[in-house]
Parts: sequence; structure tokens; C-alpha cells
Amino acid sequence: FIKFILTSISPKGPSPEPSFPRTSDPGTSSSPIIGTIAGPYQLSNQDIEKFLIQHGSLALKRYKYSEIKKMTKSLKDKLGQGGYGSVYKGVLPDGSLVAVKVLIEADSNGEEFINEVASISRTSHVNIVNLLGFCFDRNKRALVYQFMANKSLDKFINNKDSCPIDLQTMYGIAVGVAKGLEYLHTGCNTRIVHFDIKPQNILLDEDFCPKISDFGLAKLGKKKQSVISMLGTRGTIGYIAPEVFSRNFGGVSYKSDVYSYGMMVLEMAGARKFVENEAIQSSENYFPDKIYEEVVLDVTKRLGDFTFEEELEETTKKMFLVGFWCIQTNPTDRPTMSKVLEMLEGSLQSIQIPPKPVLCTPILPAQDEQEFCPPQ
Repeated sequence: FIKFILTSISPKGPSPEPSFPRTSDPGTSSSPIIGTIAGPYQLSNQDIEKFLIQHGSLALKRYKYSEIKKMTKSLKDKLGQGGYGSVYKGVLPDGSLVAVKVLIEADSNGEEFINEVASISRTSHVNIVNLLGFCFDRNKRALVYQFMANKSLDKFINNKDSCPIDLQTMYGIAVGVAKGLEYLHTGCNTRIVHFDIKPQNILLDEDFCPKISDFGLAKLGKKKQSVISMLGTRGTIGYIAPEVFSRNFGGVSYKSDVYSYGMMVLEMAGARKFVENEAIQSSENYFPDKIYEEVVLDVTKRLGDFTFEEELEETTKKMFLVGFWCIQTNPTDRPTMSKVLEMLEGSLQSIQIPPKPVLCTPILPAQDEQEFCPPQ
């Protein structure tokens, strides 16, 4: 059985290209991607400082590490932890709440830091998290974001202790994330491919408005460029597109984000609950494969804790159909995010039944999900 390994990637700079060293990937595209930092190249503090000076027009506040410690009360209130560092709750002098990601010194080569600063700071969209400032103080690196009262989407999908989100709210979140991805793929001066769309990276404000976050694996490409050049594999097990772990499935592109989005939407619609209730947990029983006939083709089947007497609720059925279109094995068969929005916001009757994907990435139980970094 295919083993999936995920890694990290480097992303993007704004329209102007950063002048620090970049690498292109052998055997893929002949021209390097704008603003890409990749492979074994270790960014020095001087490289990062040079980048920050060159992009000083970014409307971000630069904090000293002493200010980071003060706003977080010496990193007292920990909100969560990821592969690159921990996130703490903080308070600005004006009383505004913030979330502060403090990057791990030993594990960071500067890619994640540059990725976040170069990508999020150049975006402006209601469904993209707002980066307020950063800290680069010798080897201390931190990112200051707007605070999200309802934390991340995974708490409501996989955590049985959390209050459930009603179906219409979940649908609204799916639409919001789709709008955010559409903006990243087509609305910026350069195309941004996120490469790590998953429930943990979808933050929710007090009104459950979704915000795409964590651009540490993002990559920047020209809008006209259909295939992205990159080294290794990147993403999170269970959400990674087939072509990302094996180029035999096609070129890596923004359609890789579409796949990850589709996997997430299937979870949001309740697919994982269905599989768990059926005691299907192993990688050999990948949940979209299990539920395709059960749910997509037979609208009378039970889903999770819900029973639909005659047919699945229209919104749920729509989410399933869209999800399966998004996880088609061949990237060219997947819709663009603009088409995804058209399907989500249109009538159920206008959506064709998607083909059953012939190969899918296995998804592990939530507690076993892993994120991998590329070798240094």
C-alpha cells in the first residue's frame, strides 16, 4: 500500500521578487518560482533581515521579543502547538486580543517565517487570517495574528466535547473557505498555493466566519503557470493530493489545494463519522471510497448520527458531491475554486454525479494525523 509522507515547502513573495537565493527543482520546471526558498539552503539572519528591509512597505508592525513576552505574559496562555512552534494568547497595549505564534528556534531555517510574512501580508480578504505584526529579534521569531474566538474548525469536526455546529453554519464555513481559496488562486497579483488546507488551519471568529491560516507551506507561482516546481512532498497526511506525493498522477498545481479542500468538505459533511460508526479505521478502508456508493449514489443511507428518511438533506448532499468532484485522482478533472463556489451556491440538481476516484490518499484518525518537514 502506498505510504504517504508530507513535508514543508516554501512560499511566496509578493509581486516584487525577493533577491535572496532561490532554488529551482530539477526535472520539473526550468524556471524558478517567484520568491521560493527551497531545499537544503539555510537562510541566515542576514538573508531574512534583507528581505524584511526590502519589503518594508508591508504594513506590519515589528515587535521586539521583549514585547512578545509582555503581550503573552511570558508565554503563559498556550492555545495550541504545531510542527513549527506554539501559539499563545496575547493582549496588545490597546486591549486587543491576539494569537502569537512563536517559532521553534532549532527547527526553523527561516522558510516558515518568510512564507508567512511574504504571503499573508500581501493578502486582503475576509476569509484569510490577518497578520498584524512579527518579531525577528536575533534568533527569536514570532508572528502576531488577529485572535479567533472559536479557535479552529477541527475542534467542531472531531472533538466530541465541543458544541456541535449546525449544518447551515458548517455549509457557510465551506463556502467561506472556498472564497478564500479562490482569492489565493486567482485574486492576488500572483497565485498562492497553500498546500496545507485542513480543519486545523481553518480558524473561526466569534461569528464562525472562517479564516484560512498557517501559510508556512505555501508557495507562490505566476498566474499563467499551470505546474509548480518543488522538491519533496508537502502537506498533512489525509489531505495531500496524489500528484504531490507522486508526479505519476500529474503536475502539482493549485488543483492540489482543491483536493485538500474536498477532503475537508467530506469531513465537514459527516463522512468521517459515518466511517467511525462502521468501525472502518485502517488505511486500507479509505473513507471516501467506503461512502461513495453508500452516500453519493444511495441517498437513503444513514450518515453518522443522522437518519434521512427519503433523501439526504440537500445541503449535505451538495457538500458530498462537491467534495467528491474535488478529490478526483486526475488534477485536470477537479474543478477550480470558482466552479466549486458555483456548485455550492447553485442548485443541487445542477451538480452532476462525480465519478468515483480510482485512487485516494488514506486518511488516518484525527489523533494520528502527522505533518512532515522536508529534509534539511
